[in-house]
This record gives sequence, C-alpha cells and structure tokens, in this order.
Amino acid sequence: MAALVRPMCSRVCAALPSLPLYHPLHSRLAAPLCSRLGVPGSHRRPWSGAAPSSPGPGATTLAGAAAAAAAAVSGPQQQQQEDEEETRRRRQRARGFALRLAGALALCGGVAGVYVFGANALDEDGKEVPDEFDNDPVVVQQVRRAYQYFKDYRQMIIEPTSQKLLPDPLREPYYQPPYTLVIELTDVLLHPEWSLSTGWRFKKRPGIDYLLQQVGQLFEIVVFTSETGLTAFPLVDSIDPQGYIMYRLFRDATRYLQGQHVKDLSCLNRDMSKVIMVDSKREAFQLQPFNGVALGRWDGSSDDRVLYDLATFLRTIALSGVEDVRTVLENYSMEDNPIEAFKRRQAQLQEEQKRAAEAVQQMQTKTPLSSLTGRLWRR
Repeated sequence: MAALVRPMCSRVCAALPSLPLYHPLHSRLAAPLCSRLGVPGSHRRPWSGAAPSSPGPGATTLAGAAAAAAAAVSGPQQQQQEDEEETRRRRQRARGFALRLAGALALCGGVAGVYVFGANALDEDGKEVPDEFDNDPVVVQQVRRAYQYFKDYRQMIIEPTSQKLLPDPLREPYYQPPYTLVIELTDVLLHPEWSLSTGWRFKKRPGIDYLLQQVGQLFEIVVFTSETGLTAFPLVDSIDPQGYIMYRLFRDATRYLQGQHVKDLSCLNRDMSKVIMVDSKREAFQLQPFNGVALGRWDGSSDDRVLYDLATFLRTIALSGVEDVRTVLENYSMEDNPIEAFKRRQAQLQEEQKRAAEAVQQMQTKTPLSSLTGRLWRR
C-alpha cells in the first residue's frame, strides 16, 4: 500500500507551487501524507494570505491526486464491508433453507406418523379390527386413530400398569406376614457407580443381609423401584439369594407426576394401615406421606450403619403389634433423619426406664425397714 500511495503523494507535493497560496490544501491533506511516508515537499511555509478566487492548474492537479490517494486508502475497507455483507446474506439464505427443510421434514414425519399409527389394529389372522372410527372419512379416521394411540401411550407412561399391582394376600394354610415393607432399590440398598475401567456397577450397602433376615418373617418385602425391570431384576437376584423379597415392582408401576416417578401405595392391594415404605426421596410417597420413611441418599460409604438401625426400627413396630403404622410414622414425618430421631427417642426411653427401675428398687429396699419400724412402734 505504501508503494502505491508514495508516488501519488510525490506528485501532490510536486504540484504545490513555491508560493504559500495553496497552503490550506497542503496542511490538511498533502502535508500529513508526505510527512508520514517520508516524501519530500512537506516543508511548505505557513500561509498568511487569502485564498485566490479561482484555483489554478496546480490546485486541480492537487485535488485529483488527493482523491486518488483517498480512494487507494479506502479501497480495502470497502472491500471488507462488501465481504461482510455477502457473508451476512449467505447466512440468511442458509438459515431460511434450514427452516424450510425442517418444516418439510416435520410435515413428512407427521404424515408418516398418521399413516402408520392411524391404521386399524389387526387380529391374529391379519384382519382389521373394527373400531368407533370406521364411519368417518378415511383421512379423519387416520388422524383420530393416531391421536388416540399417542393419548393411550402417554396415559400408559403416567398411570401405573394396573390398579392392582400385587395379588391378594395369602390365605391359610400359607403364611401371610402381618405387615408389608415396600423398599426402593437405588440409593437405599444399592449405589450406582461409574469408572472408566469397569463402567457402571452397583455397590451393595452394608447391612442388606441383616435387614432381610431380621424383617423377613415379620414383613412381606416388596421391592418397588423407579428403575426399569431390565436393570433392576438381576440386581434383586444378586442381593437376595435367600428369597426374602416376595414381589418386585418397577418403573412401569409408578405414577408419573410433575416429573417424578411417584409410588401410589393405594394400588398395592394391601391394607394401608400395615404398609411401610422406605425410600430416599419424600416425593416418591407424596400421595401417602404418613406411610413412608425417607432415609436420604446413600453416597456409597462403607461405614454406613443405617440399614442396621432400620431393621431395629421396623422390628420394634412389628413386635409392638401396632394397629396402624401411620400413627407412628406421622411422628417422624417432619424429621430430616427419621432413623436418628428413633435412636434418640429410644435412648431417652431407655434412660427413663432405667430411672424408673432404680426408683422401684429403692422403694423395695425401704419397704422392709419401714415395716419393721411399724412393728416395733406398735409394741
């Protein structure tokens, strides 16, 4: 660029006459260019007179050269602006094309979905099964059947698979435990872990075997998890080789509410006054809050002792013959850690029992002395 502008500035400076008559052009345009580029002729004298009424041939030459120099300087900027404008237009065209393509694909997908899911159901012989939409026009039939299909599919996700998730209680001569324990699998009995070498695996919580052995004879144990059956079924087999767990319920048996898989205990086909649910989330039993115990999520620590304390808590309820477990669990519903609250209350009860026993013992030691004193006094 300097090689292009320098000859032009040389011509500008050479076009200035020796008189200071055209000094305004010299000081405003030519002089800065000449001084910056090191072109001779930038040492004109200051101007002290008035400008002539009409420019001479030197001024015309100067103006042309200055215009050429300005055009040479502004050329790259103009080219850059044109490139930016072209890039912007290309982006707009690409965005418009992408939107039109997405709309066309959505339209084709909708038509294909209506065609596939709007067809009549087929029986075992491959014949169409009549339904309530047969009297409508063909297009209307397809649309209404497709809508009904997706509506039923959504309902299948939201609602449990059945309003009677468990069979009827066992009758004599078979033994039916008096209480039902519903327990979550993930973060209560097992903790999922992932590593680069092993991938996903589930860690077994300390005390699982002890819990199952202690409550297995007093409770009908039901694993009710928000995991899918494909994932949870082999996990239950691995943690219960003795078969204490009687039933297994998975994600399809939950009720989907506000982004949460909620376990509706009213669908268990059991007496709600004898059902206790153990989960890591209170939202899981929000429909029956006084039937649940929230343990909090297990973080995988090997020093955890919660399941041992839980076994003591459940055995205490069962051996006490509580008629309605909700009256007991309601007292722990506001506790952040119900098991710790139970241990604290149990310690207080033991302390009170100890003091009562000491008081009774003191009364028994005083009684013989008082009776002897009474006899002596009567004599």
